[in-house]
Amino acid sequence: MDNRLIEILEEIQPEVDYETCNDLVDGHYLNSLAILSLIAELEEEYDITIPTVEIVPDNFNSAEGIWNMIQRLQEEE
Repeated sequence: MDNRLIEILEEIQPEVDYETCNDLVDGHYLNSLAILSLIAELEEEYDITIPTVEIVPDNFNSAEGIWNMIQRLQEEE
């Protein structure tokens, strides 16, 4: 996993242990506004476009899930 991803997540919501948390969305650590901010940051940082169909809890419940989505989208572009 990328350290920059952790930094981005910590900027948006600093009180979470992103190494272990697996319920960022389901546990209400990230609300819809935080996710919108996160998507904008990720698209800019990693030069990807996150389509609406990818904005599901499975992709955003953990830093690992987010990282897997980033890698998949980078491969597709």
